[in-house]
Amino acid sequence: MPSKPLVLIVEDEPGIADTLQYALRTEGFEPRWCATGEAALAQAGDVALVILDVGLPDIGGFELFKRLRAARADLPVLFLTARGDEIDRVVGLELGADDYITKPFSPRELVARVRSVLRRSAGTAAIAEARAAVAAVSPLQCDEGRRQIRYYGRALDLSRYEYGLLKTLLSRPGFVFTRERLLDLVWGDANQSLDRTVDAHVKTLRAKLKVVAPEREPIRTHRGVGYALAEDLPASL
Repeated sequence: MPSKPLVLIVEDEPGIADTLQYALRTEGFEPRWCATGEAALAQAGDVALVILDVGLPDIGGFELFKRLRAARADLPVLFLTARGDEIDRVVGLELGADDYITKPFSPRELVARVRSVLRRSAGTAAIAEARAAVAAVSPLQCDEGRRQIRYYGRALDLSRYEYGLLKTLLSRPGFVFTRERLLDLVWGDANQSLDRTVDAHVKTLRAKLKVVAPEREPIRTHRGVGYALAEDLPASL
């Protein structure tokens, strides 16, 4: 991969593509241009970021975005949209695009947005790596395919809601989930359930965890707020 950040430009208007390439190259990026969605799918494997025009001749920009993200879930994408097409900007952001810029655009602003997206992307990747490292040594391991959670190597016999509750807490160790948030995420509707529903399931869940490790307290109570999974659990008994 080139030492300069490689940016793929997917734009069917040569004049706009030339402006983009010049602006990026001047600021230390390595631009790569293609005019169709099919070409973009073939060339996006090693790029740092994609600048994607919404209107392409062969594949719609939103459909191409979905295909690119299906191939690389963490690929940063910045949409190019026509001025005044608010719906395109809204749809793009709702799909999960990292940013957008409208035509005609300022080359300086575009480069600034590219840098900003790449900084955010690098930060997100670092956080994901840190979480993966913590998860690798955690005594709690979730196998979503089997809907099974192991605690110090032992499979826990969990009900549907106990599994959902522990899986949710395990997704963000240290993060304090409110009872209302847990009701929404695990039970599906905070308005139709009660706070004590969460408390009751936490109690039965703690009892099952204590059978495996009586001295450990993996679920921490934050009084008046909710619950969090401990971040400092030893990796072994």
